[in-house]
Amino acid sequence: MKILVINNHGQYNHRINRSLGYLKYPAEIIPNTTSIEEVIEKNPLGIILGGGPSIEKAGNTPKYIKELDIPILGICLGHQLIAQAYGGEIGSAGIESYAKYTINILDENDIFQGIGETMDVWTSHKDDVKTLPPDFKLLATSSACNIEAMKHKDKPIYGIQFHPEVHHTEKGHLIFENFHRICKEFKK
Repeated sequence: MKILVINNHGQYNHRINRSLGYLKYPAEIIPNTTSIEEVIEKNPLGIILGGGPSIEKAGNTPKYIKELDIPILGICLGHQLIAQAYGGEIGSAGIESYAKYTINILDENDIFQGIGETMDVWTSHKDDVKTLPPDFKLLATSSACNIEAMKHKDKPIYGIQFHPEVHHTEKGHLIFENFHRICKEFKK
């Protein structure tokens, strides 16, 4: 079984796929226009919603978030799409840059397992999640973004604003290792 990487036209989507490959986790990039039926037919272990330039170009991505009962990890735009699908607010971050930040992990939870209280990450903050959706809990914050990471209270759905797939994010591989473990446990 593979993890499907939803390509939302972001510059790092192929790096996500490569990062999973380096960890020996089967993965496949699919366009965000792929139908729900085609996704179900692939019987994925989990889904990673990749980054992208805008919510308007997200294709079918919002449908995957609420209609599929499998683990989901949203990265950057994927994080914002999850928040929006569940009633959170998205808005301009006020800065348009890629930069390194230290995030403060408030709840190690399962996605941050083994990382510690802080993590140096590479992030993009053109847009970000302004309000946490009602059924989510805050996992991490930073000086640039109040909602760096979140998790659904009952479902294995996670959102992170930063990019674990780039080498600038220290311990980024642990995010993918933890997500893969979550996916395998969910399938049991």
